[in-house]
Amino acid sequence: MTRQSTPSLQPLIGGIIAALLVVISFNSFVVINPGQAGVLSILGKAQDGALLEGIHFKPPLVSAVDVYDVTVQKFEVPAQSATKDLQDLSASFAINFRLDPVQVVTIRRTQGTLQNIVSKIVAPQTQESFKIAAAKRTVEQAITQRSELKEDFDNALNSRLEKYGIIVLDTSVIDLNFSPEFAKAVEDKQIAEQKAQRAVYIAQEAEQEAQADINRAKGKAEAQRLLAETLKAQGGELVLQKEAIEAWKEGGAQMPKVLVMGGESNSSVPFLFNFGDLATQ
Repeated sequence: MTRQSTPSLQPLIGGIIAALLVVISFNSFVVINPGQAGVLSILGKAQDGALLEGIHFKPPLVSAVDVYDVTVQKFEVPAQSATKDLQDLSASFAINFRLDPVQVVTIRRTQGTLQNIVSKIVAPQTQESFKIAAAKRTVEQAITQRSELKEDFDNALNSRLEKYGIIVLDTSVIDLNFSPEFAKAVEDKQIAEQKAQRAVYIAQEAEQEAQADINRAKGKAEAQRLLAETLKAQGGELVLQKEAIEAWKEGGAQMPKVLVMGGESNSSVPFLFNFGDLATQ
């Protein structure tokens, strides 16, 4: 009985061995997709040389491969600093970066996961870079010179993250806030500037009005001078007569029944006399 049972185990053992070989063979290779980079560890020790996209051999059972995403990553990082004039300034930055595929082995040895990279490297260095950029200018300059502030921040951040195998592609300032005290000071300053501009406008308006009065006075004086010269000239009395009649007509009265020319000269100013006025008396 024993001799008959022994041969029956051979196919089973052979099947198990074949299955193990298949599992081991599949476990001996790893595929790295585009946009990824791998780090091979044997018995827990990271091996030199990053595994780039393609198929790679790895020792079965005793090795593991950590795969990193080396495409563009985006994280929002807050930062706070004091400006040159000791005002509190806070900001929020959107950081677009990617890992250097060639340096993923160093990243694996020093930082570990991508979450560690963001929390232990990107966030603290963002804070320090913002301090460097903000300390170069006052809070008012930080607001009015926002592009220069961002440029200084980018330069500082690039130089700090580059040594960690982190390539900064782009940054943007999402929000920039200052202390309530400075906000109140800005509001007061704007109100004062508006009042000053209003005062300047009123002064200019008064000056223009005064100049207009002067011009009107000059015009009236010039008109009087010309009239005086006209009266002195020959026929000036006729001008007076004409103006007296026109003024009387513009008053809305009826034409007089008697027009008396006074004096020896017919050119004197007429005396308007209406018998109707006497009849009513």
